[in-house]
Amino acid sequence: MSTILFGPPVHFDFGARKDLQSLMKTHQITRPLFVTDRGVLAAGVFAQATEQLPASVKDTIFSDVPPNPTEFAAKQGATTYRANRCDGVIGVGGGAALDLAKAIVILATHSPPLWNYSNRNPDELALGETPPLILLPTTAGTGSEVGRSAVIIFDNGIKAGVRCPAIVTAALCDPELTIGLPPLITAVTGMDALAHCIETYCSPAVNPPADAIALDGMQRIFGNIRTAVKQGDNRDARWNMMMGSLEGALCFQKGMGAVHACAHPLGALGYHHGTLNAILLPHVLAMNLNFLGNKATKIAENLGAGPAEQLPQHMLDLVTALGIPPRLRDIGMKKSDLKEIAQAAMLDNANKTNPRTMTVALYDELLDAAY
Repeated sequence: MSTILFGPPVHFDFGARKDLQSLMKTHQITRPLFVTDRGVLAAGVFAQATEQLPASVKDTIFSDVPPNPTEFAAKQGATTYRANRCDGVIGVGGGAALDLAKAIVILATHSPPLWNYSNRNPDELALGETPPLILLPTTAGTGSEVGRSAVIIFDNGIKAGVRCPAIVTAALCDPELTIGLPPLITAVTGMDALAHCIETYCSPAVNPPADAIALDGMQRIFGNIRTAVKQGDNRDARWNMMMGSLEGALCFQKGMGAVHACAHPLGALGYHHGTLNAILLPHVLAMNLNFLGNKATKIAENLGAGPAEQLPQHMLDLVTALGIPPRLRDIGMKKSDLKEIAQAAMLDNANKTNPRTMTVALYDELLDAAY
């Protein structure tokens, strides 16, 4: 059984962002580097998240956040951190900004390359102390604020994680920061969170607390994602979506599966992670269905999908109903993009905990079905 770990202190509820100033004081952050993206800045969400802080504290902002965070951007952010003599990092945004904030904190005190600390590196180095890091998610998707790693596209082209379970000082989860999210972003980030819950639950690793959390997250997302997409100002739906996202990341210490094993190398090509997860999930469920036992029935019950055999089709129907493109080709992917993905998926850490033992041929079959 894996070591049970449930992450950093979490302040969760409407208005949780108002605890930021006191947390900065507690952890002696006086010159923070804020990591956010231009969309969050333009939408006024960054201003909302930091409204309790004096303007003088918000001078140093790193906003060059790629859609999929990169080692290159992390090096730039660490340079900005040191040039401004910062003493802590505050990440405000979706999963890309939060994962990049983690990578910046690492490189602020550790020598590059970042690959030295990747969980895909056979010579992975242990992390030492890092500056304080406070994270405020503005989407209900990745759960990076409590996740045990930072998922990065390294300079060598591999998208993988940096294992950093103790790096986050505190997470401030305020559902109000998600109320203005556009419907499609709400949908694809919500499906990302759902994929976390489902893949964790399906993992054959033994961790009963993680299974219980996954099931609760699943129920919350199934029960609220349609409402959150159609009625973005529905506070109850937004609260439950953020809680489901948080739970999805708390439990994925148990391991993922073929959805993420494929989504990581595809994401390294520049495609949106949540969208990839949404497209792949129905097809992975179909491929794994006969290897899930009564777990398939439990997932189907949560979805209201009837018999377990109907689960993959009902999941595809949900994706379509949310307005998410249902096929890889619908997001502009070329068939040639898939050429080496099966081999890369076999090497991904998420492949290790897929309930069905996969092969290159099975991954090719899966990708063909999703295309």
